[in-house]
Amino acid sequence: MLHDILKKYWGFEQFRPLQEEIIQSVLAGRDTLALLPTGGGKSICFQVPALAQEGMCLVVSPLIALMKDQVENLEKRGVRAAALYSGMDRRWMDTLLNESIDQKLKFLYVSPERLKTENFRQRARQMQIKLLAIDEAHCISEWGHNFRPAYREIARFRELIPEINLIALTASATPEVQEDIKKQLHFGDNAASFQKSFARENLSYACLEEAHKDRKLSQILHKIPGSSIVYVRNRKKTQEIAHMLRRAGITADYYHGGLNNAQRSQKQEQWIQDKIRVMVATNAFGMGIDKPNVRTVIHMDLPESLEAYYQEAGRAGRDGQRSYAVLLYDAGDIAFLQKGIEQQYPPLDYLQKIYQALANHYNLAINSGEMLSFDFDLLQFKDTFQFKGSQVYYALKTLEEAGLIQLNEAFYYPSQVQFRLDFRALYEFQLKHPGAEPILTLLSRLKGGEMQSQFFSVSETTLARYLKKNTHEVEQQLQRLHQMEALIYEKQKSKPQLTFLTPRQDAQKLPLDPKELASRKKRDKDKVDAVVRFAQNDRTCRNQVLLEYFGERSPQVCGICDICRQKQKKVGQTAHKLIAQEIQKALQSGPLAISLLISRLEHIPEKDALLAIRELRERGQLIQKNDGRLEWKT
Repeated sequence: MLHDILKKYWGFEQFRPLQEEIIQSVLAGRDTLALLPTGGGKSICFQVPALAQEGMCLVVSPLIALMKDQVENLEKRGVRAAALYSGMDRRWMDTLLNESIDQKLKFLYVSPERLKTENFRQRARQMQIKLLAIDEAHCISEWGHNFRPAYREIARFRELIPEINLIALTASATPEVQEDIKKQLHFGDNAASFQKSFARENLSYACLEEAHKDRKLSQILHKIPGSSIVYVRNRKKTQEIAHMLRRAGITADYYHGGLNNAQRSQKQEQWIQDKIRVMVATNAFGMGIDKPNVRTVIHMDLPESLEAYYQEAGRAGRDGQRSYAVLLYDAGDIAFLQKGIEQQYPPLDYLQKIYQALANHYNLAINSGEMLSFDFDLLQFKDTFQFKGSQVYYALKTLEEAGLIQLNEAFYYPSQVQFRLDFRALYEFQLKHPGAEPILTLLSRLKGGEMQSQFFSVSETTLARYLKKNTHEVEQQLQRLHQMEALIYEKQKSKPQLTFLTPRQDAQKLPLDPKELASRKKRDKDKVDAVVRFAQNDRTCRNQVLLEYFGERSPQVCGICDICRQKQKKVGQTAHKLIAQEIQKALQSGPLAISLLISRLEHIPEKDALLAIRELRERGQLIQKNDGRLEWKT
């Protein structure tokens, strides 16, 4: 039956390695952890068993783009599927929930945040959920990369429907993360784990320290043909490098989270169809995209963890053909990562200062305010208390993870603006509409750099304060400019809110464990150190380094990474030198015909001897006489 489902919906005759074993484990009712490398066919491991039994499969996924992509693929195969995500029309959301209850949907995709909403929890009790699938399961572990606190809600959600079994899937997890996933998801006693080797036999890893990374990138892309992804750290660099590549005669485009949905879809589709060869992108690009013929994945900056690197690099060569993962770095990259750790883990006294400022901001007395929610404007908060930089954001996240406050989803998705006019057109627009000049000048100052092509976050409250208007007037003006096509204004769906989860406490006595904070900081510092060691390593096969990081040991070197190739080159040079010595020794008694010379080199393979003779002739060390015999030049 399973092979019939695979053939009917996917057109495949056989499962990939481990897929069938994982599916059988799920159908046997065991909680199952599946670790399959990027491109290893994880989705089939929960979609096939869901189709093989009655009822619905609820899929928890961290990214809207990932949900949409999988829903679209299922719909193309004639399977009813849908996704619930923030920003959807409420009536349409209710329709999908009702269809789920009426068993009209086979798959329903939701974010982890959705699981804790009371409306969804009530509806879920009425659904015939037979399988709970957790995609990107490493997000549940504080030891993993991309930790999402909302993933911790999954265990509580399971209590609503305790009879359903669960499958957790991820492409990369260290042994510590694997154990934490099973612990946090309350795996049963008969749980099963499956792990495919992290080795990618067709993927050649290379790390190069380069002072001129742009020039090296261009050289690599001219040398290695085929589709490519180039990863960079920030949005501005995606545009700069794409422009540089186009000037070098390489078709390229850029992709980042600041583009609107239509732009992202268009760029992604052109790249998938090979109308664009190179996509220069932030890490917002790639997850859920199925393009098997990517020949190179090139990182222009050091990633924050080897888990993230393995996933991104693994988007190359899914068709099994030789492909290349190249990491370009310099000393500045190492310093940037190390500084980032300091920013992400503010000291205890700074956390206390931020908490005290929040209490002052909302005039909360000690022991008051439990479960009270307030509108929260981060930019206004920073201005009011003169906080600088991104450390405030990380301090708020730390307070949230400690269970002291909660920030709603809107906090992470502020209003956004994108100019539709370049500098000249904007100037002409302001001449025609002088009333718009103050807000456009302020926005262009906030934006900086190129006027077009990129969304940037705005706070209507902060704009209103600078313009000496009220917030409603600013919103109306932005809407008018949107209608006049001077810019695109995507208004925040709801107001950011901050909730005090406990009664307001004495800031000096917050229940924050300095040892725990230090431990978490050390954990992420260790991840950064592992990335640096991987990049700077010049002795050990890179594939072996990655496998060991993920708890897998291999006595075999890959033979194709830059370290292995360099060693082979040295071995070849040594062997060539030894053959040359044997040739010189054989010719000491006088010139010899090539055939006779080769017969004298009895312990050397003929092809190696001929190659050495050709190279020695090219270098002038061997001279061929008129009669064809070879002699050694003294």
